[in-house]
Amino acid sequence: MKRKKEKDANEPQGRLTPIPDFLPPPEELLPSEETIKITIALDAKTLKFFKGYAGKAGLKYQRLIREVLKGYARRYG
Repeated sequence: MKRKKEKDANEPQGRLTPIPDFLPPPEELLPSEETIKITIALDAKTLKFFKGYAGKAGLKYQRLIREVLKGYARRYG
């Protein structure tokens, strides 16, 4: 006698209908904000920290610095 296979709650059930991809491309997910180029002097240890952290995380260090500053401005601005 064959055992009846139990239904897996994580598996699709019933008739499936494809849904078209509605997500924008990655470059459009985060709206770009106006940026202003400036010159900033950082101490060597700070720059080394951001470059090292960004490298391990696969990020660009200048973007990381911008995000940290943006978060600080939101918190205290």
